[in-house]
Amino acid sequence: MLKDKEISSYEITKASIDRIGKTEPKLDAFLTLTAESALEKAKMVDEKRAKGEALSDIAGVPMSIKDNICTKGINTTCASKILKDFVPPYNATVVDMLNAADAVLVGKTNLDEFAMGGSTENSAFKITKNPWDTTRVPGGSSGGSAVSVASGQVFYSLGSDTGGSVRQPASFNGIVGLKPTYGRVSRYGLVAFASSLDQVGIFTRDTEDCAMVLSHIAGKDKMDGTSVDAPVADYAIEVQKDSKGMKVGVPKELLGEGIDPVIRQSIIDSVQKLEQAGIQWEEISMPHLTHNVETYYIIAPSEASSNLARYDGIKYGYRTGDFETLEQLYKRTRSEGFGPEVKRRIMMGTYTLSAGYYDAYYKKALQVRTLIKNDFMDAFSKYDAIITPTVPNTAFKIGEKINDPLSMYLEDLCTIPVNMAGLPAVSIPCGFDSNGMPIGMQIIGKHFDEAKILRIARAFENITDYKDKRAEI
Repeated sequence: MLKDKEISSYEITKASIDRIGKTEPKLDAFLTLTAESALEKAKMVDEKRAKGEALSDIAGVPMSIKDNICTKGINTTCASKILKDFVPPYNATVVDMLNAADAVLVGKTNLDEFAMGGSTENSAFKITKNPWDTTRVPGGSSGGSAVSVASGQVFYSLGSDTGGSVRQPASFNGIVGLKPTYGRVSRYGLVAFASSLDQVGIFTRDTEDCAMVLSHIAGKDKMDGTSVDAPVADYAIEVQKDSKGMKVGVPKELLGEGIDPVIRQSIIDSVQKLEQAGIQWEEISMPHLTHNVETYYIIAPSEASSNLARYDGIKYGYRTGDFETLEQLYKRTRSEGFGPEVKRRIMMGTYTLSAGYYDAYYKKALQVRTLIKNDFMDAFSKYDAIITPTVPNTAFKIGEKINDPLSMYLEDLCTIPVNMAGLPAVSIPCGFDSNGMPIGMQIIGKHFDEAKILRIARAFENITDYKDKRAEI
């Protein structure tokens, strides 16, 4: 409609802002709204279009960004009291890339504090609700971004994924969530949680939109030492190609204990449907996947305890008003500024890195991480992709698991291995449970093979109607 000049970017952006106004009191997806600057940007895009200037395929389209991705001149709080008033002096590279494509940012979304959590209940400011059922969680940590897309507030959103924080909320909200290969998208300006696992990801309503956005944020970045100089495909074209003749493996270890039987059946039904698109599937074994949760919850907190040491009340962020010594300043600033889940992970990480425990825990976890990665490499020697459930359960009730961290950690059972191996994976909707809550299917690919998993996802969308289902809110 934009390209055919049936509607203006200003009108779409105004509609997005109006939609946020109507639905936000029920959902609490946003921490900061940028309505004024969004409308100004939309007007500018309309002027460019009127002059006949060449524009990108996402120019003038309203979107949102998770509030742990730096935006120059706009609050970036990580949903934490310790960064409540922090305004970055620079943009994350992905933000600059979207700005160059004339994207329209309407606001920053809520998350679990410092991206630590799976329900968006750990925010210091508000609890985001699932648009399919507002008594249930939207998943996390990128819950606000997922909800902003699922509820029709915006057309796409950026989140971050350290152990499933894009794919899990995508599953809970019945939308598409992509975690690219580690190094495919710049992490510069993404506030660090666990640096060897973090990756910027994308939420959209369908695979085609996801491919389009990925084309604009992928690529080598000189500001990020972990960014890889690998060719960037035109994913919008790649996603349309035929997937006939592909083979996928389905690991039995992620269809057994801990997986809701309804979800297990939904995944089996879904891979059988893929046969209509000429995609073969087989059950396979990846034995080391059973160790992924305990391995992740040694590595990620260890990196977090190191990364979060910078928040000490000295350079920026919250500072306690009650201290006499430097030690008191550190202790009280961090005690008052961090929430319970962040403190839990800092303590876990500090313990596993401490003298006497480093070899027994952290070093051992790194060795098991290699075994998990090797399982994937073995599977990819025979298969084009691997398919699993995205999460073991559908969205649970708000408050149901907040006091049971172990139960919450087990929700990451299927998503964690992907981050450990640095692989790309996409979650797409593939069914609903008896309560009408969405079920997600995860498609995992080889390193830098985003095109192939998006193609399989598109093939599934073409033979089902799940992508057209919308939450009524």
